[in-house]
Amino acid sequence: MSKKKKEQRSKSKKKKTKDQAGKLRSAILALLEETAGRGLSLKHIIKKTGIKKKEDIKKAGSFIDDLLEKEKIKQLSNGYYVSTRAAEEHTGVVDHVSSRFAYVNIGSEEDIFIKSGDLGSAVDGDTVKVAIFATRHGEHPEGKVTEIVKRNRTRFVGKIEVSKNYAFVVADSRKIHQDFFIYPEHINNAKTGDKVIVEVISWAEDDRKPEAKVVEILGKAGENEAEIHSIMAEFDLPFRFPETVERESQKIEEGITREEIKKRRDFRDVSTFTIDPEDAKDFDDALSFRRLDNGHYEIGVHIADVTHYVQPNSALEREAYDRATSVYLVDRTIPMLPEKLSNELCSLRPNEDKLTFAAVFEMDERGKIYDEWFGRTIIHSDKRFTYEEAQQVIETGLGPFVEELIILNDLAKKLRKERFSKGAVNFETTEVKFKLDPKGKPLAVIPKVRKDAHKLIEEFMLLANKQVATFVYNYKKGKEKNTFVYRIHDFPDPDKVKDFALFAKQFGHRMNVEETSISRSLNKLMEEIEGKPEQNVLEQLAIRTMAKAKYSTDAKGHFGLAFNHYSHFTSPIRRYPDMMVHRLLQHYLDDGKPANKTEYEERSVHSSEREKRAADAERASIKYKQVEFMTYAENKVYEGLISGVTEWGIYVEIIDTKCEGMIRMSDMNDDFYEFDEKRYRIVGRRAKKVYTLGDKITVRVKKTDIDRRLIDLVFAKNDTPEPDED
Repeated sequence: MSKKKKEQRSKSKKKKTKDQAGKLRSAILALLEETAGRGLSLKHIIKKTGIKKKEDIKKAGSFIDDLLEKEKIKQLSNGYYVSTRAAEEHTGVVDHVSSRFAYVNIGSEEDIFIKSGDLGSAVDGDTVKVAIFATRHGEHPEGKVTEIVKRNRTRFVGKIEVSKNYAFVVADSRKIHQDFFIYPEHINNAKTGDKVIVEVISWAEDDRKPEAKVVEILGKAGENEAEIHSIMAEFDLPFRFPETVERESQKIEEGITREEIKKRRDFRDVSTFTIDPEDAKDFDDALSFRRLDNGHYEIGVHIADVTHYVQPNSALEREAYDRATSVYLVDRTIPMLPEKLSNELCSLRPNEDKLTFAAVFEMDERGKIYDEWFGRTIIHSDKRFTYEEAQQVIETGLGPFVEELIILNDLAKKLRKERFSKGAVNFETTEVKFKLDPKGKPLAVIPKVRKDAHKLIEEFMLLANKQVATFVYNYKKGKEKNTFVYRIHDFPDPDKVKDFALFAKQFGHRMNVEETSISRSLNKLMEEIEGKPEQNVLEQLAIRTMAKAKYSTDAKGHFGLAFNHYSHFTSPIRRYPDMMVHRLLQHYLDDGKPANKTEYEERSVHSSEREKRAADAERASIKYKQVEFMTYAENKVYEGLISGVTEWGIYVEIIDTKCEGMIRMSDMNDDFYEFDEKRYRIVGRRAKKVYTLGDKITVRVKKTDIDRRLIDLVFAKNDTPEPDED
């Protein structure tokens, strides 16, 4: 071989080696940039880049040294390497759905998937900064928590276990996966098995076992009072009213002066009654009825005049704003207002003169409105009906106020029919209540039944709420729109609707997913599935597809009710937004200028947040009683419907009791099951067995956990689902 050729071959070999080295160096840097925020060890880098030759492994080490020197990467305290290139960062709130992972809601449509190992010490509800990786987990971007911006809470509720040298508390919340470490001096006489409230003393960002102290002992775990108090503490619900608030309520004069009566329309001689649940004490709405000389009906929706008694800037007002809503737990009510107001002064009890704020309508027999009036009234309720009593009068045609009830029921049906013809969505979900013994032990789970009497009241409350909002929206003096508190409900997310339509198609149902047709198409579907096996699952999934209703000063309309404008006017004893609506309505009736929009938007956001807190607490109390009820059913076999499918298991609602439990993936020993998110199912890898949302299956109650409000189920042995045909 000539000298020239040897030199060319040598140059070519060096160039090839240099190119390979450059590719290897680039691959290492690209890998670390892809996993921005998540460090990799040298071993992981070698494995992920596919390096196998010894000389390449040595080169990898020198390339890393070179990248460190050029500050392209840096080494963490644990020896791992990370890219110095800034990762895409977002701020959001942690939703810790499983012990293995969480999501961070950043306000956009896509939540960020976070493995538990990448959460640091962040827990459910914390506001955090997240670095986004280039990789994705299924449909979600993946990331890592880089900073805890704000702790959601520093107090937690759980059961304490005490040993000789320390104690620890396991949180009740299924979304809190840390235990709390307690030194002896901070146990404060708590005993093993007590339900306690702990306050965090020390919690570094890299500390998975925060140090805490016991601040309150709630009682023995498993006892009704202790468990309900633990739910109240978990959701930061108030146990009592401050003394200043109670004193202020006791000072309110009970009498109604002649001067006050002169300011109001007097309905005391008009037939008036209330219809409420049997155990209700806070009657905040009444209906009046009379025939007019022209053959029309005058129907008054009279609402307790709470803002007559609760003055702005008072202690009562501040407390009502802070609570924002009454909370209805399974065995008690946590009221928004003290009992003196909620059950006495403001409650529209029969045979008493009461101050009210009313929406009065002149209607014909078809339900057409000819005139309306809004303002303050005084009433004298003639009768307090329970829903059952009113229903009996409607069904039998016998009893007090029979003519009024039958006419009102007929009008309510026409109003309801008109609503649905305009696109209101008809979701009839099944709620449950409990029959409890004197100690709070659940004796039976009873589905709540909605009959004509319930729907009668519902329709006239909806009418009043709609007409009040419409009146204020259209009533303006000058150029500015009047600031008002609306109840809004956005159109559902189009992608969610398409996914739902695809799922419904599996059962042979077709949907029109065009925005203008969604509501009618949904109603048609609800009619088609009535009484069919898929009814429950499609109803539940349709509800999950919907946006959440909330309070806002923006008049965006209400999709579910098909109203252009809607408000909450009819329940001021138990909802603060209704108090705002009363004040604003009177302000505009008095020709007041537009109120401060920023102030009322802040109050609307706060009210929406408090509403969610109340709903979560109510669900937790129902779940507690369901779990307690099922403790007496361990090892029993039930028919159930698959109500949820996740990558960690399937949720099953037991048909008889409406109690929901879970079959964990770890308990499915007959195969390895994979989660098919798009089709709401899991599929066995080997035998191809399929479990899909809505399937009817047979389950056995494996165990219950009252502390964490969990019911563990397993498949009953005779349950054999069909193999997948795909």
